[in-house]
Order: sequence, then C-alpha cells, then structure tokens
Amino acid sequence: MQTLDAFLISLKRDGLIQDNSFVFYVDDGSRDNTWQMIEKHSIQNPHSRGLKLAGNVGHQNALLAGMLEIRGEVDCLISMDADLQDDIQAIPAMLGRYAEGCEVVYGIRGDRASDTFFKRHTAGLFYGLMRRIGVRMVSQHADYRLVSRIALDALAQYGETNLFLRGIFPSIGFPSAAVAYERQKRQHGKSKYPLRRMLAFAWQGITSFSSLPLRLAGLCSLLAFLVALVQSFLALLVWVRGETVSGWTSLMIAVLFLGSVQLFCLTLIGEYLAKIYTEVKRRPRYIVEKKC
Repeated sequence: MQTLDAFLISLKRDGLIQDNSFVFYVDDGSRDNTWQMIEKHSIQNPHSRGLKLAGNVGHQNALLAGMLEIRGEVDCLISMDADLQDDIQAIPAMLGRYAEGCEVVYGIRGDRASDTFFKRHTAGLFYGLMRRIGVRMVSQHADYRLVSRIALDALAQYGETNLFLRGIFPSIGFPSAAVAYERQKRQHGKSKYPLRRMLAFAWQGITSFSSLPLRLAGLCSLLAFLVALVQSFLALLVWVRGETVSGWTSLMIAVLFLGSVQLFCLTLIGEYLAKIYTEVKRRPRYIVEKKC
C-alpha cells in the first residue's frame, strides 16, 4: 500500500493525474485480515478506498465490480493485481497514450522471464489458439490496463455472467494502444492461479467467445463416421472372400473410438448448455458487503 501511495503522490506532483485521484482496493471475499488492513489504511489516507465483496466471486467478477463501482467518478482507471508484479512504472506511458485519445491502453508483458518454463510456453499456446479460433485478444496481455469512462460505460452494457474481460475489451472497438513493461517477481504471498485454475480460465475464454469447439465436435463425429464406414467396407470385403476373421479387435477399436467421440461431443454440448443455464438465471455477478 505504501508503494502505491508514494507513486500516487509522484503522479500528482508531475501533473499526470488530478489531485482527487485515489487508489481503490477490491477484497474478493478474503478470509484473512485483508479487509481490516484496507479499512485502517483508508482512515489514515483520504486517497485510499476499498470495496469488500460478500463472497469470493472470482478474479474477473471482482475486477468488474471494482471498475463498475467507481466508473461514474473517474475519467479513466488503471486495473492491476495487488501483488504489484505488473510494473507501476508503465503507468505514465499509459496515461500518455490516453491523453493522445486512446480509450483502452493494454499493458503488454515484454518479457516473461519471471514465469516458469511451463507457464511461458502454455501462455503462448493459449494466445495462439485464441487467435486461430477467431477470438480478438491482445497477445501477452493479462488484466493490467487503462480504461476510460467511455469504455467503462460500454463495458457496463455487457450483462453476461461468464466473464472473460481479456476478450471483451478488444471487442468493444474503441481506439486502443499497448505499452510494454517487464513483469516483476512476486515479493509476497503465492499465486492464486495454479494449473487447475489456469486451465479453467482458458476454457472459460474459449467457450465464452467462440462456438468453434462445437463445430470441431461435429467434424470429429464426421471423421469417426468415415472411419467406421471404411472399416465396415473392409470387414464386408473379408466376409465375401470367405476369410475367417475373429473381428474382436476391430470391433472393440470401432466401439471405443466412436464412443469416445460421442462422449467428447456430449461434453462440449453440455458445457455450452451449462453456460446458457447460468446466464438465464440472471443472478448478480457480485454482491457488495462493505465500502470504505
């Protein structure tokens, strides 16, 4: 908090932001003393505010809550994770691009040296896959970005429950720019995104912005049908020749292959039906418990 306070003062001193600018913390239903720290700090520092959500709603919904709660009070905002791995020294450059007329400015990781080998390469595969299936995304961008009030007002019109902000902002279409920065090593705590959550997040992005997996499922079914048709023709040819074939191996291969494809297609259909189910209930994406 002290780091952000000092940096906020320097931005004001340099005339890059107004004197009434502030830092806004969002507590996503934490179970430690995070909220008590935010409350105490907001009392000591008039340019520090906080928002506590009633429960853990996930990173994307918590980020959305913070942006929508203050969108009427700001000209623009910059979102970032509280671990400060995103270099705050990139903020002046972001503000500069905003002053030039950009409504969204993306923070781009110029170097992923602080990430593990596995994370670096899987991230590259994910961004490449998203581009190939037609999802507009900014490569090497997470959720470190500047967003103007105009873009925030547009974001507020998106009522979907299954949020994937990295895909929503590029789809809005306002003038945008990118600022490169070096991602820092984590100083405190541990990552809240283990492999399981990373895969879930990637799957959320794919199924929220593209129906291509459903089409691929249909293609797999067609290919499986063609394979089964060829195998049936070969089996019939062997029978006409009068050759004795046990048939057990080929039968089991066909049954297992076709069964796996069918289950795969049903899983994809179920995933999209589950998203429809959560959307039509129209439940709130987050509930605010406290503000300070």
